[in-house]
Amino acid sequence: MRDPARSAPSDRVRGVQPPRERVLVLVPVLPARGSEVASSVAATQGSGEAEAVRRKPQRKPTSAHSPQDRLTEACGLAEAIQLEVVDGLIVPVPHPRPGTLFGSGKVEELRALVETKEIGLVIVDHQVSPVQQRNLEKAWNAKVLDRTGLILEIFGARARTREGRLQVELAHLSYQKGRLVRAWTHLERQRGGGGFLGGPGEAQIELDRRMLQDRIDAIRKELEQVVRTRELHRAGRRKVPYPVVAIVGYTNAGKSTLFNRLTGAEVLAMDQVFATLDPTMREVKLASGRRIILSDTVGFISDLPTMLVAAFRATLEEVIDADLILHVRDISHEESQAQADDVNEVLTSLGIDLTPAENHVLEVWNKIDRLSPVTRTEAENAARFRSPRPVLVSAVTGEGLASLLDAIDARLGVTDEIVTVPIGAGDGKLRAWLYENADVIATEEREDGSASFTVRIPADRKGRLDARIQKAN
Repeated sequence: MRDPARSAPSDRVRGVQPPRERVLVLVPVLPARGSEVASSVAATQGSGEAEAVRRKPQRKPTSAHSPQDRLTEACGLAEAIQLEVVDGLIVPVPHPRPGTLFGSGKVEELRALVETKEIGLVIVDHQVSPVQQRNLEKAWNAKVLDRTGLILEIFGARARTREGRLQVELAHLSYQKGRLVRAWTHLERQRGGGGFLGGPGEAQIELDRRMLQDRIDAIRKELEQVVRTRELHRAGRRKVPYPVVAIVGYTNAGKSTLFNRLTGAEVLAMDQVFATLDPTMREVKLASGRRIILSDTVGFISDLPTMLVAAFRATLEEVIDADLILHVRDISHEESQAQADDVNEVLTSLGIDLTPAENHVLEVWNKIDRLSPVTRTEAENAARFRSPRPVLVSAVTGEGLASLLDAIDARLGVTDEIVTVPIGAGDGKLRAWLYENADVIATEEREDGSASFTVRIPADRKGRLDARIQKAN
């Protein structure tokens, strides 16, 4: 696995499959408000340390997710890039240290564990400063990667399109820029030079920082061109015009599996976090004759660093412009509501109004096949009392997908019109057009070969229908 602070090509890039890195995953639990952290620490460390926590002023919780769920997710993140998770620990941190995050005793305890289990990489599911990272690597004699660095590694392994790769590189370089202090052991070295190489006495770190900034600027220019190209494609789709339905959700909620079921596409769908990073779009025809463009997007995740949200904003442009958003939730997950809150937070940050009055988001409660009969009944009852009402589906078995398509049709069809269309005896083209572009509700055939069709038609096609009727008469 590539050390995010170094620019040397990884084994993956060279095409060599390296041995799986042995990994220790740590989930620090920093002080929370009131007795929450005290009880958490007491359960792990004992009542004496919990009492010490009660006496200290407490801070805001670091995550809405439980420590155990954070540990499970962090291990899943590591396994997503083929790392071998040897052990995973929840580590209460009542007094975060600026130099090492963990206390000296815990650092020493973990050093012994790293040495005993021959661990080469320690993943800390928290933001770690460059100084903390350097000190921990020195103490443990192992590489240290924080949450941001790990997510960047996954993004780098998953991105497929040119835009995706550029976005990954931009975020990665921005991350590296603040950590150059740990990438060199000879920063005291001075070097002379002329022109753009820098004047006499320029430190190596300054040169490296400037080289990184030059590459960042170059990537941003490339991205501007890519985004302009995507905007042209979007403008072309608007001329069709087909409504865009974007699938969003927490990572591993089953979005790509649902997308494949609805479109017959072969998008990568794995029981793995961040299996999809680049948006994929396919056309789908609904029962009313309405055609939509279905868009599969990158999965969201809790505590996603701001730099990553900003870097991948272009990837989420399909969501911003979508006529309808399908928020796919893994309803079988014990942290389903917390995951939904994380997704809603990101959507809100993108400027999307989530108020029910806007009627812009449809929740899809996926993986009902994993629910017990009792839990499923509870979910069905809960859905009845929510507005807008969620649709329960299983993307794996296909259960509920017909209801989902009907719900999409109904949500997009609030401005549809029901009209009666007279059809001449020999006007087969108009008949075919109606079946292709509208939902034929009823037909009345006459003995002379003429007919009358009652159809539901989207408002944006009513003008074209009127033109065809006028031409036929």
